[in-house]
Amino acid sequence: MSALLSLRSLSYATPDGRDLFDGLTLAFGRERTGLIGRNGVGKSTLLQLLAGTLEPKAGSVSRHGSLGALRQIVQVASDETVADALGVSARLARLARIAAGLGDLDEVTDDDWTLEARLTEALARMELTGIGFDRPLATLSGGQRTRLALAALVVDPPDLVLLDEPTNNLDRDGRDAVARFLSDWRGGAVVVSHDRELLRGMDRIVELTSLGATVYGGNWDLYADRKAREIAAAERDLMVAERDVGDAARKAQVAAERKARKDAAGKRSRPKAGMSKLLLDAREDRAEKTLGRGNNLADRQQAEAGEALAAARAKVEIVKTLAFSISGARLPAGKSVLAFDQVTGGPVPGAAIIKDLSFAIVGPERIAVTGPNGSGKSTLLRLATGALEPFGGSVSRARHAVMLDQQMGLLDPERSILDNFRRLNPGCNDNACRAALARFLFRADAALKRVKALSGGEMLRAGLACTLGGGAPPDLLILDEPTNHLDIASITAVEIALGGFDGALLVVSHDEDFLEAIGVTRRIVLGPERPSGTAAQ
Repeated sequence: MSALLSLRSLSYATPDGRDLFDGLTLAFGRERTGLIGRNGVGKSTLLQLLAGTLEPKAGSVSRHGSLGALRQIVQVASDETVADALGVSARLARLARIAAGLGDLDEVTDDDWTLEARLTEALARMELTGIGFDRPLATLSGGQRTRLALAALVVDPPDLVLLDEPTNNLDRDGRDAVARFLSDWRGGAVVVSHDRELLRGMDRIVELTSLGATVYGGNWDLYADRKAREIAAAERDLMVAERDVGDAARKAQVAAERKARKDAAGKRSRPKAGMSKLLLDAREDRAEKTLGRGNNLADRQQAEAGEALAAARAKVEIVKTLAFSISGARLPAGKSVLAFDQVTGGPVPGAAIIKDLSFAIVGPERIAVTGPNGSGKSTLLRLATGALEPFGGSVSRARHAVMLDQQMGLLDPERSILDNFRRLNPGCNDNACRAALARFLFRADAALKRVKALSGGEMLRAGLACTLGGGAPPDLLILDEPTNHLDIASITAVEIALGGFDGALLVVSHDEDFLEAIGVTRRIVLGPERPSGTAAQ
Protein backbone atom coordinates (compact mmCIF):
# COMPACT_ATOMS: atom_id res chain seq x y z
CA MET A 1 0.00 0.00 0.00
CA SER A 2 1.50 3.35 -1.06
CA ALA A 3 2.14 5.94 1.65
CA LEU A 4 0.10 9.14 1.75
CA LEU A 5 2.43 10.68 4.34
CA SER A 6 6.06 9.78 5.00
CA LEU A 7 8.47 10.96 7.66
CA ARG A 8 12.17 10.43 7.00
CA SER A 9 14.76 10.91 9.73
CA LEU A 10 12.60 13.63 11.25
CA SER A 11 13.85 15.59 14.25
CA TYR A 12 12.09 18.31 16.20
CA ALA A 13 12.80 20.30 19.36
CA THR A 14 10.44 22.45 21.43
CA PRO A 15 11.06 26.22 21.59
CA ASP A 16 12.82 25.73 24.96
CA GLY A 17 15.28 23.29 23.35
CA ARG A 18 13.81 19.98 24.51
CA ASP A 19 14.18 17.26 21.87
CA LEU A 20 10.90 15.51 21.08
CA PHE A 21 11.89 13.45 18.04
CA ASP A 22 15.27 12.40 16.72
CA GLY A 23 15.56 10.49 13.44
CA LEU A 24 11.88 9.50 13.38
CA THR A 25 10.85 7.51 10.29
CA LEU A 26 7.17 6.58 9.76
CA ALA A 27 4.67 6.14 6.94
CA PHE A 28 0.88 6.51 6.89
CA GLY A 29 -1.36 5.09 4.17
CA ARG A 30 -5.04 4.26 3.70
CA GLU A 31 -5.45 2.70 7.12
CA ARG A 32 -6.76 3.96 10.44
CA THR A 33 -3.80 4.59 12.76
CA GLY A 34 -4.20 5.21 16.47
CA LEU A 35 -1.37 7.43 17.78
CA ILE A 36 -0.84 6.90 21.50
CA GLY A 37 1.68 7.83 24.19
CA ARG A 38 2.07 9.64 27.48
CA ASN A 39 1.13 13.30 27.74
CA GLY A 40 4.05 15.49 26.73
CA VAL A 41 5.68 12.91 24.45
CA GLY A 42 4.76 14.92 21.33
CA LYS A 43 1.61 13.40 19.79
CA SER A 44 -0.14 16.68 18.96
CA THR A 45 3.17 18.16 17.79
CA LEU A 46 3.59 15.22 15.41
CA LEU A 47 0.14 15.90 13.95
CA GLN A 48 1.16 19.52 13.32
CA LEU A 49 4.33 18.32 11.59
CA LEU A 50 2.24 15.97 9.44
CA ALA A 51 -0.15 18.81 8.57
CA GLY A 52 2.69 21.20 7.75
CA THR A 53 1.79 23.80 10.38
CA LEU A 54 5.18 23.12 12.03
CA GLU A 55 8.52 22.62 10.31
CA PRO A 56 10.98 19.93 11.48
CA LYS A 57 14.47 20.76 12.74
CA ALA A 58 15.84 18.07 10.43
CA GLY A 59 14.50 15.38 8.11
CA SER A 60 11.51 15.62 5.82
CA VAL A 61 7.74 15.14 5.54
CA SER A 62 6.45 13.95 2.15
CA ARG A 63 2.76 14.30 1.29
CA HIS A 64 1.26 12.36 -1.62
CA GLY A 65 -2.44 13.13 -1.29
CA SER A 66 -4.95 15.64 0.02
CA LEU A 67 -5.02 16.21 3.76
CA GLY A 68 -7.82 17.25 6.11
CA ALA A 69 -8.06 17.82 9.86
CA LEU A 70 -11.00 17.67 12.25
CA ARG A 71 -11.73 21.17 13.49
CA GLN A 72 -12.17 21.42 17.25
CA ILE A 73 -15.13 23.83 17.55
CA VAL A 74 -14.77 25.24 21.07
CA GLN A 75 -14.98 29.05 20.89
CA VAL A 76 -17.81 30.21 18.63
CA ALA A 77 -18.27 33.75 17.30
CA SER A 78 -21.76 35.19 17.68
CA ASP A 79 -22.18 35.60 13.91
CA GLU A 80 -20.70 32.21 12.94
CA THR A 81 -23.07 29.92 11.07
CA VAL A 82 -23.33 26.25 10.13
CA ALA A 83 -22.08 27.16 6.63
CA ASP A 84 -18.98 28.79 8.20
CA ALA A 85 -18.25 25.63 10.17
CA LEU A 86 -18.62 23.57 7.00
CA GLY A 87 -16.23 25.93 5.19
CA VAL A 88 -18.69 26.60 2.34
CA SER A 89 -20.02 30.11 3.03
CA ALA A 90 -18.30 31.71 0.04
CA ARG A 91 -19.29 28.91 -2.34
CA LEU A 92 -22.93 28.98 -1.25
CA ALA A 93 -22.96 32.78 -1.61
CA ARG A 94 -21.68 32.48 -5.21
CA LEU A 95 -24.40 29.96 -6.04
CA ALA A 96 -27.03 32.27 -4.52
CA ARG A 97 -25.79 35.21 -6.62
CA ILE A 98 -25.96 33.14 -9.81
CA ALA A 99 -29.46 31.90 -8.94
CA ALA A 100 -30.48 35.54 -8.54
CA GLY A 101 -28.98 36.39 -11.93
CA LEU A 102 -26.19 38.48 -10.38
CA GLY A 103 -23.19 36.16 -10.58
CA ASP A 104 -20.68 35.12 -13.18
CA LEU A 105 -20.80 31.50 -14.33
CA ASP A 106 -17.02 31.51 -14.67
CA GLU A 107 -16.80 31.80 -10.87
CA VAL A 108 -18.36 28.37 -10.35
CA THR A 109 -16.54 25.06 -10.65
CA ASP A 110 -18.13 21.78 -11.71
CA ASP A 111 -18.38 20.47 -8.16
CA ASP A 112 -20.21 23.61 -6.96
CA TRP A 113 -23.33 22.53 -8.84
CA THR A 114 -23.57 19.41 -6.64
CA LEU A 115 -22.50 21.17 -3.45
CA GLU A 116 -25.89 21.56 -1.80
CA ALA A 117 -26.78 17.91 -2.47
CA ARG A 118 -23.46 16.78 -1.03
CA LEU A 119 -23.91 19.02 2.01
CA THR A 120 -27.39 17.64 2.63
CA GLU A 121 -26.08 14.08 2.33
CA ALA A 122 -23.16 14.80 4.67
CA LEU A 123 -25.44 16.35 7.32
CA ALA A 124 -27.84 13.42 7.09
CA ARG A 125 -24.95 10.99 7.46
CA MET A 126 -23.99 12.75 10.71
CA GLU A 127 -27.63 12.76 11.92
CA LEU A 128 -27.98 16.53 11.47
CA THR A 129 -30.91 16.45 9.03
CA GLY A 130 -32.92 19.66 8.96
CA ILE A 131 -30.20 21.99 10.26
CA GLY A 132 -30.14 25.08 8.05
CA PHE A 133 -26.87 26.41 6.63
CA ASP A 134 -27.60 29.88 8.09
CA ARG A 135 -28.31 28.59 11.59
CA PRO A 136 -26.09 30.23 14.28
CA LEU A 137 -23.38 27.80 15.35
CA ALA A 138 -23.80 28.85 18.98
CA THR A 139 -27.25 27.24 19.05
CA LEU A 140 -25.78 23.75 18.52
CA SER A 141 -24.71 21.46 21.36
CA GLY A 142 -21.12 20.27 21.72
CA GLY A 143 -22.00 16.90 20.23
CA GLN A 144 -23.77 18.54 17.28
CA ARG A 145 -20.73 20.74 16.62
CA THR A 146 -18.48 17.69 16.55
CA ARG A 147 -20.80 15.94 14.09
CA LEU A 148 -20.81 19.13 12.00
CA ALA A 149 -16.99 19.16 11.93
CA LEU A 150 -17.07 15.53 10.77
CA ALA A 151 -19.62 16.41 8.10
CA ALA A 152 -17.22 19.08 6.81
CA LEU A 153 -14.69 16.31 6.13
CA VAL A 154 -17.28 14.22 4.28
CA VAL A 155 -18.38 16.95 1.84
CA ASP A 156 -15.04 17.03 0.00
CA PRO A 157 -13.27 13.95 1.42
CA PRO A 158 -9.46 14.20 1.60
CA ASP A 159 -7.18 11.21 1.15
CA LEU A 160 -6.10 11.33 4.80
CA VAL A 161 -7.59 12.95 7.91
CA LEU A 162 -5.92 13.98 11.16
CA LEU A 163 -7.96 13.84 14.38
CA ASP A 164 -6.56 15.12 17.69
CA GLU A 165 -8.44 13.76 20.74
CA PRO A 166 -11.77 13.77 18.83
CA THR A 167 -13.86 12.33 21.69
CA ASN A 168 -12.63 14.61 24.50
CA ASN A 169 -15.55 16.29 26.32
CA LEU A 170 -18.11 14.46 24.17
CA ASP A 171 -21.15 12.65 25.46
CA ARG A 172 -22.11 9.15 24.34
CA ASP A 173 -23.85 10.36 21.18
CA GLY A 174 -20.82 12.41 20.18
CA ARG A 175 -18.44 9.54 20.83
CA ASP A 176 -20.61 7.19 18.81
CA ALA A 177 -20.65 9.69 15.91
CA VAL A 178 -16.84 9.81 15.83
CA ALA A 179 -16.64 6.00 15.95
CA ARG A 180 -19.16 5.64 13.09
CA PHE A 181 -17.30 8.23 11.03
CA LEU A 182 -14.02 6.33 11.36
CA SER A 183 -15.69 2.96 10.77
CA ASP A 184 -17.13 4.22 7.45
CA TRP A 185 -14.04 6.20 6.39
CA ARG A 186 -12.33 4.72 3.34
CA GLY A 187 -9.29 7.00 3.28
CA GLY A 188 -6.38 7.15 5.71
CA ALA A 189 -6.76 8.45 9.26
CA VAL A 190 -4.31 9.34 12.02
CA VAL A 191 -6.08 9.57 15.37
CA VAL A 192 -4.46 10.87 18.56
CA SER A 193 -6.55 9.46 21.40
CA HIS A 194 -6.60 8.07 24.93
CA ASP A 195 -10.09 6.63 24.29
CA ARG A 196 -9.58 2.88 24.41
CA GLU A 197 -13.04 2.22 23.00
CA LEU A 198 -12.25 4.35 19.94
CA LEU A 199 -8.80 2.75 19.57
CA ARG A 200 -10.45 -0.66 19.22
CA GLY A 201 -11.61 0.48 15.79
CA MET A 202 -8.08 1.17 14.53
CA ASP A 203 -6.18 -0.93 11.98
CA ARG A 204 -2.87 -0.33 13.71
CA ILE A 205 -1.39 1.45 16.72
CA VAL A 206 1.69 3.68 16.69
CA GLU A 207 3.12 4.25 20.16
CA LEU A 208 5.32 7.28 20.79
CA THR A 209 7.74 7.03 23.71
CA SER A 210 10.93 8.80 24.75
CA LEU A 211 12.74 6.11 22.74
CA GLY A 212 10.93 6.80 19.45
CA ALA A 213 7.95 5.23 17.65
CA THR A 214 6.86 1.59 17.50
CA VAL A 215 4.23 0.28 15.07
CA TYR A 216 1.82 -2.47 16.17
CA GLY A 217 -0.52 -4.12 13.70
CA GLY A 218 -4.11 -4.45 14.87
CA ASN A 219 -6.33 -2.54 17.26
CA TRP A 220 -6.01 -1.51 20.91
CA ASP A 221 -6.68 -4.94 22.41
CA LEU A 222 -4.02 -6.61 20.24
CA TYR A 223 -1.59 -3.82 21.08
CA ALA A 224 -2.25 -4.10 24.82
CA ASP A 225 -1.65 -7.87 24.78
CA ARG A 226 1.55 -7.63 22.76
CA LYS A 227 2.82 -4.65 24.77
CA ALA A 228 2.34 -6.51 28.04
CA ARG A 229 4.37 -9.45 26.71
CA GLU A 230 7.08 -7.14 25.39
CA ILE A 231 7.40 -5.34 28.72
CA ALA A 232 7.62 -8.63 30.60
CA ALA A 233 10.34 -9.91 28.24
CA ALA A 234 12.29 -6.64 28.38
CA GLU A 235 12.15 -6.59 32.17
CA ARG A 236 13.41 -10.20 32.28
CA ASP A 237 16.29 -9.28 29.94
CA LEU A 238 17.08 -6.28 32.11
CA MET A 239 17.09 -8.40 35.27
CA VAL A 240 19.44 -10.94 33.65
CA ALA A 241 21.74 -8.18 32.38
CA GLU A 242 21.89 -6.54 35.82
CA ARG A 243 22.72 -9.93 37.37
CA ASP A 244 25.48 -10.52 34.79
CA VAL A 245 27.01 -7.12 35.50
CA GLY A 246 27.10 -7.99 39.19
CA ASP A 247 28.65 -11.39 38.47
CA ALA A 248 31.33 -9.83 36.25
CA ALA A 249 32.12 -7.23 38.90
CA ARG A 250 32.45 -9.91 41.58
CA LYS A 251 34.72 -12.01 39.33
CA ALA A 252 36.89 -8.96 38.62
CA GLN A 253 37.12 -8.26 42.34
CA VAL A 254 38.11 -11.87 43.07
CA ALA A 255 40.79 -11.69 40.36
CA ALA A 256 42.13 -8.43 41.73
CA GLU A 257 42.27 -9.81 45.29
CA ARG A 258 44.00 -13.00 44.04
CA LYS A 259 46.63 -10.92 42.25
CA ALA A 260 47.17 -8.77 45.32
CA ARG A 261 47.69 -11.88 47.48
CA LYS A 262 50.14 -13.41 44.98
CA ASP A 263 52.05 -10.14 44.67
CA ALA A 264 52.37 -9.92 48.43
CA ALA A 265 53.42 -13.59 48.72
CA GLY A 266 55.98 -13.17 45.95
CA LYS A 267 57.57 -10.21 47.66
CA ARG A 268 57.79 -12.13 50.93
CA SER A 269 59.26 -15.29 49.33
CA ARG A 270 61.74 -13.66 46.96
CA PRO A 271 64.54 -13.13 49.49
CA LYS A 272 64.25 -16.76 50.59
CA ALA A 273 64.02 -18.44 47.23
CA GLY A 274 67.79 -18.93 46.80
CA MET A 275 67.50 -18.21 43.08
CA SER A 276 69.46 -15.79 40.99
CA LYS A 277 67.91 -12.42 40.32
CA LEU A 278 67.61 -13.32 36.62
CA LEU A 279 65.53 -16.43 37.35
CA LEU A 280 63.39 -14.64 39.91
CA ASP A 281 62.67 -11.81 37.49
CA ALA A 282 61.72 -14.30 34.74
CA ARG A 283 59.35 -16.16 37.05
CA GLU A 284 57.78 -12.90 38.18
CA ASP A 285 57.37 -11.77 34.58
CA ARG A 286 55.56 -15.02 33.65
CA ALA A 287 53.28 -14.68 36.66
CA GLU A 288 52.43 -11.08 35.81
CA LYS A 289 51.59 -12.02 32.21
CA THR A 290 49.31 -14.83 33.41
CA LEU A 291 47.59 -12.50 35.84
CA GLY A 292 47.41 -9.84 33.13
CA ARG A 293 45.59 -12.22 30.79
CA GLY A 294 43.20 -13.03 33.62
CA ASN A 295 42.63 -9.35 34.35
CA ASN A 296 42.06 -8.61 30.67
CA LEU A 297 39.49 -11.41 30.53
CA ALA A 298 37.73 -10.03 33.62
CA ASP A 299 37.78 -6.51 32.13
CA ARG A 300 36.39 -7.81 28.83
CA GLN A 301 33.63 -9.71 30.64
CA GLN A 302 32.74 -6.58 32.59
CA ALA A 303 32.63 -4.51 29.41
CA GLU A 304 30.44 -7.06 27.59
CA ALA A 305 28.09 -7.29 30.56
CA GLY A 306 27.88 -3.49 30.68
CA GLU A 307 27.03 -3.32 26.97
CA ALA A 308 24.35 -5.99 27.40
CA LEU A 309 22.89 -4.01 30.32
CA ALA A 310 22.79 -0.81 28.27
CA ALA A 311 21.04 -2.66 25.43
CA ALA A 312 18.50 -4.15 27.84
CA ARG A 313 17.78 -0.75 29.37
CA ALA A 314 17.28 0.72 25.91
CA LYS A 315 14.37 -1.69 25.41
CA VAL A 316 12.60 -0.43 28.49
CA GLU A 317 11.41 3.17 28.49
CA ILE A 318 12.82 4.78 31.64
CA VAL A 319 9.81 6.58 33.14
CA LYS A 320 8.55 7.03 36.66
CA THR A 321 5.84 4.47 37.30
CA LEU A 322 2.59 6.18 38.21
CA ALA A 323 1.08 4.14 41.02
CA PHE A 324 -0.55 5.32 44.21
CA SER A 325 -2.96 3.98 46.81
CA ILE A 326 -5.92 5.39 48.71
CA SER A 327 -6.47 4.78 52.41
CA GLY A 328 -9.58 2.81 53.34
CA ALA A 329 -12.77 4.58 54.44
CA ARG A 330 -14.13 1.46 56.21
CA LEU A 331 -17.67 2.41 55.22
CA PRO A 332 -20.32 0.09 56.72
CA ALA A 333 -22.43 -1.73 54.14
CA GLY A 334 -25.72 -0.41 55.53
CA LYS A 335 -24.80 3.24 55.92
CA SER A 336 -26.66 5.75 53.74
CA VAL A 337 -24.27 8.24 52.13
CA LEU A 338 -26.61 10.09 49.74
CA ALA A 339 -30.35 10.18 49.12
CA PHE A 340 -32.43 12.27 46.70
CA ASP A 341 -36.17 12.40 47.41
CA GLN A 342 -38.23 13.95 44.60
CA VAL A 343 -35.49 16.52 43.97
CA THR A 344 -35.99 19.35 41.48
CA GLY A 345 -33.25 21.88 40.87
CA GLY A 346 -30.85 23.75 38.63
CA PRO A 347 -28.28 26.55 38.62
CA VAL A 348 -30.81 29.21 37.51
CA PRO A 349 -33.78 29.87 39.82
CA GLY A 350 -37.00 28.76 38.21
CA ALA A 351 -35.26 26.86 35.39
CA ALA A 352 -35.07 23.29 36.64
CA ILE A 353 -32.77 20.83 34.89
CA ILE A 354 -33.24 17.99 37.40
CA LYS A 355 -36.92 17.21 37.99
CA ASP A 356 -38.48 14.95 40.64
CA LEU A 357 -35.40 12.73 40.88
CA SER A 358 -35.16 10.06 43.58
CA PHE A 359 -32.36 7.60 44.34
CA ALA A 360 -30.22 6.45 47.27
CA ILE A 361 -26.62 5.27 47.71
CA VAL A 362 -26.04 2.89 50.61
CA GLY A 363 -22.66 1.54 51.71
CA PRO A 364 -19.65 1.31 49.36
CA GLU A 365 -21.72 1.34 46.17
CA ARG A 366 -20.24 2.56 42.90
CA ILE A 367 -22.69 4.61 40.86
CA ALA A 368 -22.22 6.18 37.43
CA VAL A 369 -24.17 9.25 36.29
CA THR A 370 -24.58 9.18 32.52
CA GLY A 371 -26.52 11.08 29.88
CA PRO A 372 -26.00 13.51 27.01
CA ASN A 373 -24.27 16.85 27.52
CA GLY A 374 -26.72 19.34 29.01
CA SER A 375 -28.87 16.67 30.68
CA GLY A 376 -27.94 17.82 34.21
CA LYS A 377 -25.04 15.60 35.30
CA SER A 378 -22.98 18.43 36.79
CA THR A 379 -26.14 19.90 38.36
CA LEU A 380 -26.81 16.55 40.05
CA LEU A 381 -23.29 16.53 41.49
CA ARG A 382 -23.63 20.08 42.81
CA LEU A 383 -26.92 19.15 44.45
CA ALA A 384 -25.23 16.10 45.95
CA THR A 385 -22.46 18.19 47.54
CA GLY A 386 -24.66 21.06 48.70
CA ALA A 387 -23.13 23.56 46.28
CA LEU A 388 -26.72 23.89 45.03
CA GLU A 389 -29.88 23.62 47.10
CA PRO A 390 -32.94 22.04 45.43
CA PHE A 391 -36.01 24.01 44.38
CA GLY A 392 -38.09 21.15 45.69
CA GLY A 393 -37.66 17.81 47.42
CA SER A 394 -34.81 16.97 49.79
CA VAL A 395 -31.21 15.76 49.72
CA SER A 396 -29.66 13.76 52.57
CA ARG A 397 -25.87 13.88 52.41
CA ALA A 398 -23.00 11.88 53.89
CA ARG A 399 -21.16 13.23 56.92
CA HIS A 400 -17.96 13.33 54.88
CA ALA A 401 -18.17 13.69 51.09
CA VAL A 402 -15.58 15.10 48.69
CA MET A 403 -16.03 16.18 45.09
CA LEU A 404 -13.22 16.50 42.54
CA ASP A 405 -14.38 18.43 39.48
CA GLN A 406 -12.53 18.71 36.16
CA GLN A 407 -10.93 22.02 37.18
CA MET A 408 -9.96 20.79 40.67
CA GLY A 409 -11.75 23.84 42.06
CA LEU A 410 -10.92 22.88 45.66
CA LEU A 411 -7.22 23.59 44.98
CA ASP A 412 -5.77 27.11 45.07
CA PRO A 413 -3.88 27.39 41.75
CA GLU A 414 -1.47 30.02 43.11
CA ARG A 415 -0.32 27.86 46.02
CA SER A 416 1.89 24.78 46.09
CA ILE A 417 0.61 21.22 46.40
CA LEU A 418 2.05 21.10 49.93
CA ASP A 419 0.32 24.35 50.95
CA ASN A 420 -2.98 23.10 49.56
CA PHE A 421 -2.58 19.83 51.47
CA ARG A 422 -1.94 21.71 54.74
CA ARG A 423 -4.94 23.96 54.12
CA LEU A 424 -7.28 21.02 53.49
CA ASN A 425 -5.79 18.83 56.25
CA PRO A 426 -5.04 21.22 59.14
CA GLY A 427 -4.57 18.38 61.61
CA CYS A 428 -1.53 16.90 59.81
CA ASN A 429 1.99 17.79 60.89
CA ASP A 430 4.74 18.40 58.32
CA ASN A 431 6.01 14.79 58.36
CA ALA A 432 2.49 13.45 57.83
CA CYS A 433 1.90 15.91 54.97
CA ARG A 434 5.14 14.94 53.25
CA ALA A 435 4.51 11.22 53.73
CA ALA A 436 0.96 11.48 52.34
CA LEU A 437 2.10 13.43 49.27
CA ALA A 438 4.94 10.96 48.68
CA ARG A 439 2.37 8.15 48.42
CA PHE A 440 0.92 10.07 45.47
CA LEU A 441 4.42 10.52 43.94
CA PHE A 442 4.89 14.14 45.05
CA ARG A 443 8.26 13.70 46.73
CA ALA A 444 10.72 16.37 47.90
CA ASP A 445 10.61 19.43 45.59
CA ALA A 446 7.75 17.96 43.54
CA ALA A 447 5.43 18.82 46.44
CA LEU A 448 6.44 22.48 46.11
CA LYS A 449 5.15 22.89 42.54
CA ARG A 450 2.37 25.43 42.10
CA VAL A 451 -0.95 23.87 41.20
CA LYS A 452 -1.37 26.10 38.14
CA ALA A 453 1.83 24.61 36.65
CA LEU A 454 0.59 20.99 36.85
CA SER A 455 -0.44 18.81 33.93
CA GLY A 456 -3.91 17.28 33.82
CA GLY A 457 -2.70 13.99 35.31
CA GLU A 458 -0.71 15.76 38.03
CA MET A 459 -3.71 17.96 38.83
CA LEU A 460 -5.98 14.96 39.41
CA ARG A 461 -3.28 13.24 41.46
CA ALA A 462 -2.85 16.41 43.58
CA GLY A 463 -6.61 16.60 44.14
CA LEU A 464 -6.74 12.96 45.21
CA ALA A 465 -3.72 13.43 47.47
CA CYS A 466 -5.14 16.50 49.22
CA THR A 467 -8.59 14.99 49.77
CA LEU A 468 -7.79 11.32 50.36
CA GLY A 469 -4.28 11.36 51.80
CA GLY A 470 -4.98 13.05 55.13
CA GLY A 471 -5.89 9.95 57.11
CA ALA A 472 -9.69 10.43 57.07
CA PRO A 473 -10.92 9.41 53.60
CA PRO A 474 -14.47 10.47 52.70
CA ASP A 475 -17.43 8.15 52.92
CA LEU A 476 -18.43 9.36 49.45
CA LEU A 477 -16.02 10.37 46.68
CA ILE A 478 -17.62 12.27 43.79
CA LEU A 479 -15.72 12.52 40.49
CA ASP A 480 -16.68 14.65 37.48
CA GLU A 481 -15.14 13.30 34.24
CA PRO A 482 -11.89 12.27 35.97
CA THR A 483 -10.27 10.78 32.84
CA ASN A 484 -10.56 13.87 30.63
CA HIS A 485 -7.10 14.99 29.45
CA LEU A 486 -5.34 12.03 31.10
CA ASP A 487 -3.10 9.67 29.14
CA ILE A 488 -3.77 5.94 29.28
CA ALA A 489 -1.02 5.24 31.84
CA SER A 490 -2.52 7.84 34.20
CA ILE A 491 -6.06 6.53 33.66
CA THR A 492 -4.89 3.01 34.49
CA ALA A 493 -3.21 4.25 37.68
CA VAL A 494 -6.42 6.01 38.77
CA GLU A 495 -8.43 2.87 38.01
CA ILE A 496 -6.09 0.76 40.17
CA ALA A 497 -6.17 3.28 43.01
CA LEU A 498 -9.97 3.56 42.99
CA GLY A 499 -10.15 -0.22 42.95
CA GLY A 500 -8.64 -0.14 46.44
CA PHE A 501 -10.98 2.55 47.79
CA ASP A 502 -13.67 1.06 50.04
CA GLY A 503 -15.94 4.10 50.29
CA ALA A 504 -18.82 4.97 47.97
CA LEU A 505 -18.22 6.40 44.49
CA LEU A 506 -20.46 8.67 42.43
CA VAL A 507 -18.84 9.23 39.02
CA VAL A 508 -19.79 11.21 35.93
CA SER A 509 -17.99 9.72 32.93
CA HIS A 510 -18.54 8.79 29.29
CA ASP A 511 -15.54 6.43 29.39
CA GLU A 512 -17.07 2.95 29.44
CA ASP A 513 -13.71 1.22 29.92
CA PHE A 514 -13.06 3.36 33.00
CA LEU A 515 -16.51 2.69 34.48
CA GLU A 516 -16.06 -1.04 33.99
CA ALA A 517 -12.55 -0.99 35.49
CA ILE A 518 -13.65 0.75 38.71
CA GLY A 519 -16.52 -1.68 39.20
CA VAL A 520 -19.62 0.47 38.67
CA THR A 521 -22.70 -1.52 39.70
CA ARG A 522 -25.53 0.93 39.03
CA ARG A 523 -26.29 3.91 36.79
CA ILE A 524 -28.34 7.05 37.07
CA VAL A 525 -29.28 7.92 33.49
CA LEU A 526 -30.33 11.50 32.78
CA GLY A 527 -31.80 12.98 29.63
CA PRO A 528 -34.88 12.94 27.43
CA GLU A 529 -34.83 9.15 27.18
CA ARG A 530 -35.75 9.06 30.90
CA PRO A 531 -39.04 10.52 32.08
CA SER A 532 -38.81 12.95 35.00
CA GLY A 533 -38.48 11.35 38.38
CA THR A 534 -36.83 8.12 37.25
CA ALA A 535 -33.28 6.86 37.27
CA ALA A 536 -31.65 3.69 36.04
CA GLN A 537 -30.67 1.69 39.11
